[in-house]
Amino acid sequence: MLVGLHRVGLVAPRQLVLKGRSGSAKALGVAISNKQTVAALYAHSRRPFSSSSNRSGDEKKAEVRVMGSLYPADEWTNATPAILEKTGRNLLHKPSHPLAILKDIIFKEFPTFAHYDALSPVVSTFQNFDSLGFAKDHPGRSKTDTYYVNEETLLRTHTSAHQLQLLAAGAQKDAGLLGQAKNGDKAARNERFLVAADVYRRDEIDSSHYPVFHQMEGVCTFSRDEIQKMIMDRSAAADNGPAGPAEQGGNAARLTDTTVIGDSNPKQAEHTADEVAFLVEHMKQSMNRMVVQILTRAMAAKSSGGKQTTSSDGSSSYDTRFPVRWIDAYFPFTSPSWEMEVLYQGEWLEICGCGVMKQEILDTAGMTDRIGWAFGFGLERLAMLLFGIPDIRLFWSTDPRFTDQFQADHINTFRPFSRHPVCPKDISFWIPNAGEFHENDVMDLVRETAGDLVEGVKLIDSFTHPKTGKESRCYRINYCSMDRNVTNEEINGIQDKVRDRMVRQLKVTLR
Repeated sequence: MLVGLHRVGLVAPRQLVLKGRSGSAKALGVAISNKQTVAALYAHSRRPFSSSSNRSGDEKKAEVRVMGSLYPADEWTNATPAILEKTGRNLLHKPSHPLAILKDIIFKEFPTFAHYDALSPVVSTFQNFDSLGFAKDHPGRSKTDTYYVNEETLLRTHTSAHQLQLLAAGAQKDAGLLGQAKNGDKAARNERFLVAADVYRRDEIDSSHYPVFHQMEGVCTFSRDEIQKMIMDRSAAADNGPAGPAEQGGNAARLTDTTVIGDSNPKQAEHTADEVAFLVEHMKQSMNRMVVQILTRAMAAKSSGGKQTTSSDGSSSYDTRFPVRWIDAYFPFTSPSWEMEVLYQGEWLEICGCGVMKQEILDTAGMTDRIGWAFGFGLERLAMLLFGIPDIRLFWSTDPRFTDQFQADHINTFRPFSRHPVCPKDISFWIPNAGEFHENDVMDLVRETAGDLVEGVKLIDSFTHPKTGKESRCYRINYCSMDRNVTNEEINGIQDKVRDRMVRQLKVTLR
């Protein structure tokens, strides 16, 4: 859900993952106002398209194959072969991969939550956007931001795409979907769950951004009666200090929180002030504890020369207190909403987005008697901190010099095995007068042509001709292999292909 950092870059910030008030999102769209939409949700999630799904008639339609299933292509289709190839890599299922190690650490922090890590990345536009209240004109729906399989189907841009699906599965006791939880006995009705998954977004190219990254989504709900009882119990025990959620990691962080629930970050009309106060305290303390535990282990590994092993309970003996601050935020599917930042090695890092769940989502799922909070963040950003990994491309490396450095249940600092020289190449062009031009189209074209030989792409110059009004741009492409030296001749050949495709596909005029 979340995201800003979400991604890795924290950012994304592409991280609830699509954020911003663009599109003046309404509370929740008409799409989820009718509970019949849940049936449509299930129909899509269980029925892959095939050639028979083509809209027309006699003419044979193009198809896209994703993880063994065929989907009809149309004018919205923009998922490239390089992106589709990543859908079957399953990095989270490799026990010794850094992302899988981090996933397991977080799962252990929430033992009473159902744990999901194998949900298909192919979702409907309803799941990804409408079910969460994204406005029809939200920029996240654009083809420049999202990888579409076709107009109604896409590669999820955030793990929140499964929020309504899993809540409804719990309410309807859907054994098929509930059975996909790794520990289904812990939360048999999905009243609390975590989802770890790969997500896809068109984005810039640099050491901390990649079009495929991984997120962790968390949902925690309570019955209203349960909350009232805990509030009463805490009130009765007030003389003995805070209890309940306040005990979770209360001493693990130095907190700065001056946020106020009000007109700019309002509670929902369906919730009482006491209920919201309880949910917010429980949520913030849970997030404080989780993030501080992770960063504490990162510091422990660094201080011990790169070697540190998690104990059986996931704790670390390294003692530190991290400054944490909370900032008001906006997400279409939570209100009030916040982002959490942590001061780590002198820099404030955006870690996650979270908030009180929109009641319409719970009501539509059939959980009308429950209220809750949700969070989401990008795993790569935390994994880069935890393991000292400097380049996001390394997570996809199959080089044994990278993969053999890590073991399941162990945390250690990455040891660089080589640093090969960068080969920079510039490309300058005039943007076409007709049609839409978007920088993400450049990024996608370069990555599709050069793959992971591209370390970064950066705009270094732009100007508008004073007479013609035409705009010129110059991008610097840094080519650098993670595991070998590249020759100037090799890169020149790739650069020629990039230039040719820029002209043919983006209709630019080279300078």
